[in-house]
Amino acid sequence: MPITEPLSASAPPGPHPQDPPPALAARYYTDPALAEAELRAVFAKTWQLVCHESDLPNPGSRLAAWAAGREVLVVRDAEGGLAAFLNVCRHRGTRLVDAPEPEPKAAEAIRCPYHGWTYKLDGSLVGAPEGRQIPCLDKPKLGLFTVAVESFLGFVFVNVDGTAAPLAQTCAGLAEQVGRYAGAELVPVGRDRIHDLDKAEVQSANWKVAVDNYLEGYHVPVAHPGLMRLLDYQNYRITEAAEDYVLFQTPLRDKPSSNWRERLYQRLTSTMPGLRAEDQRMWRYAVIYPNTLLDFYPDHVLAWTAIPAGQERVAVPGGFYTRRGSSRRTRLARRLNIAIGWITSDEDAELLRRVQHGIRTPGFEPGPLSRREAGVGWFADRIRADMPVRGDGSDGPR
Repeated sequence: MPITEPLSASAPPGPHPQDPPPALAARYYTDPALAEAELRAVFAKTWQLVCHESDLPNPGSRLAAWAAGREVLVVRDAEGGLAAFLNVCRHRGTRLVDAPEPEPKAAEAIRCPYHGWTYKLDGSLVGAPEGRQIPCLDKPKLGLFTVAVESFLGFVFVNVDGTAAPLAQTCAGLAEQVGRYAGAELVPVGRDRIHDLDKAEVQSANWKVAVDNYLEGYHVPVAHPGLMRLLDYQNYRITEAAEDYVLFQTPLRDKPSSNWRERLYQRLTSTMPGLRAEDQRMWRYAVIYPNTLLDFYPDHVLAWTAIPAGQERVAVPGGFYTRRGSSRRTRLARRLNIAIGWITSDEDAELLRRVQHGIRTPGFEPGPLSRREAGVGWFADRIRADMPVRGDGSDGPR
């Protein structure tokens, strides 16, 4: 569904090439029976964001993160590459690495804290205490369960069933358009980390409500007065909707905001090293299907993900990243931008709660989408393709 022109809110009624598909039926957000099917049909088959490469600085560094209802162990191997495994010992299923740990540990091997079974960084079993007492101990067959892993834009993703095509292939267009913002050389700002699920905010909505909300700016004039003062809403638009990602952008307004913090940000806005002049007054956002959310600002990158914490609860762990060598002005602009972002996040959390409460109403089904909600329609079509349900053109969950 390529979209390269601004979506018009004033086009004449009737069918139009840019008319969005219908929204998801209410059942997708409220039926507990769908949660388990989603793990298999959506999350297990797609790339899940778990951390940034800076979280694994040295050979032997490792951390644990959640993906597709499983805990995975991600390590930096002896050659400096990445490897991932299910975070369980092959002996008795002991959790190998706690999540989160205060600092990612670095060691030459992975040792189970229960009985001492020891694995190399490639997951192969190399030691089991008193091995002669273990009948049929076949070390080559008892390595850790491997998980596919890929670094894309410097962020680390895993795919638990190993069937997903590489992000470098499916999201090549995204890398071309925003690759200058990202990369393994980014450094974290503050203490928030993508893999730190224990400290993540949990919002009162289905995870798809959170993604829907991120995918459209139609609610900005009503729900986000600060953003409305900052952003050129008429030019808030999708620039590309590909099979596996959507990218959209909005310029900053030239008119000074009436709010001092926003006005100061408008005055100070400047770019990290490596960006272009046209990036200075442009905010960009991307969704990598199904639940990776990326904000590309002149002064920092915010990467986060929407992880189901129940049918009507979603955890939203994430982290802020920037480039070394940013000017003092850029650093101050970043602090202002992040503060503005927390206000927007609180406003969105309340919106999500209201949406989830409302769609539980018996008999409710969503109305037509605005052309400004084309991203919501894109997401709905992807979910329907992976998770057809009764009453929505199929015979039930796969």
